[in-house]
Amino acid sequence: MPEAVGTTELAGDLVIRAAAVADVPAVTRLDSRITGMTKPDYWADMFERYGKRPNRFFLIAEGEDSGVIGFIIGEVRAWEFGSPPSGWIFALGVDPAARLNKIGSRLFEAMCRCLAESGVDTVRTMLARDDELNMAFFRSQGMMGGPFIQLEMSLDGFAGSHG
Repeated sequence: MPEAVGTTELAGDLVIRAAAVADVPAVTRLDSRITGMTKPDYWADMFERYGKRPNRFFLIAEGEDSGVIGFIIGEVRAWEFGSPPSGWIFALGVDPAARLNKIGSRLFEAMCRCLAESGVDTVRTMLARDDELNMAFFRSQGMMGGPFIQLEMSLDGFAGSHG
């Protein structure tokens, strides 16, 4: 059984633990309910990349009677864009029927503990500007704009040109 990284009460026990390969189908179904897209290969790859590697964390929130009701994925990254080592959270999902029960907050806190125990003192994430739900959530956790600005451009016209 995966090691529990924290427990708390929520109409029975809510366990936050490391993900196991057997959790991938449940995470895939949960993500599909949240996003409207089914991505089984993506989630299998995420488990392979983040399930059991140093300084990478794939955590599951599991209700005693409800199975997987949330997940969070993060890692320690170092020196990208000149940034000293810091934690990054890049996936968070909570069953819409279980929201407002602090499951996301408990997952966030568990991830922050994992990252802090890995030796970093900062956590970051990146969101779409119009992702109001996640923006409100992360701000409620104390996160705010950081020192980096994301830039992008379309690659239309680059595909197929090898010159």
